[in-house]
Amino acid sequence: MTAPTVEAAIHELMDLAWNLVYDPLEERGLLCDGLSVEDYTGIHSWVEDLTRYTVVHSQDVAVLFMGTRPVDAIVCHHDLLGADDPKSYFTIPE
Repeated sequence: MTAPTVEAAIHELMDLAWNLVYDPLEERGLLCDGLSVEDYTGIHSWVEDLTRYTVVHSQDVAVLFMGTRPVDAIVCHHDLLGADDPKSYFTIPE
C-alpha cells in the first residue's frame, strides 16, 4: 500500500491522462499488463530544463510523462527505479 499523498498523485495524473496512457501501452504491447490504475504504486518526478518528467510505475509497467502528457511506456525493471537519468530508458518524441 502506498502513502495517501503518493496514491493521490498517481491517481490524479493517471486519471487525468488515462485515455492518452492507453496509446503508449498499446503501442508497446503492454496494455494487458498496465490497464488498471490501481496497479500503479510508485511515482518519481523531477524537473530538467524547465520540463517536468514523471515516471509512474506498477510492478510490470512504467509510463513516462512530460508535463501531464504520457510519452512512452516500458516494461518496468529495477534498474530504472534507481537510475540517475530514468528518462534514458524511454523513447522521447522530438
